[in-house]
Amino acid sequence: QVHLVESGGGLVQPGGSLRLSCVASGSIFRINNMKWYRQAPGKERELVATVTSIGSTNYADSVKGRFTISTNNAKNTVYLQMNSLRPEETAVYYCNVLVTSSDYTLKAYWGQGTQVTVSS
Repeated sequence: QVHLVESGGGLVQPGGSLRLSCVASGSIFRINNMKWYRQAPGKERELVATVTSIGSTNYADSVKGRFTISTNNAKNTVYLQMNSLRPEETAVYYCNVLVTSSDYTLKAYWGQGTQVTVSS
């Protein structure tokens, strides 16, 4: 079993910055990729950013140039640095980690979500 713990959400003014963190723990043999999603009220969950095990990154068009996904592989942690935040980016942000477990099974796990509110 793998457990994800997210942190770093909160209230920020438009144009401000936040950094989210997600720590994975448990029966991990290898982390294959790590992703951040978000879900605004009344909307579907959308993929924000991805980082692979070799460090390749990909971003939703709406966040390119403002958000940065990164990892600390030694700590099984993924970060999302969010700059120039906009009110429409108010949402619950979730991390998603694709893990090969100690028994070599492959499964994606979700964090509990962290609320980000962008408002003046």
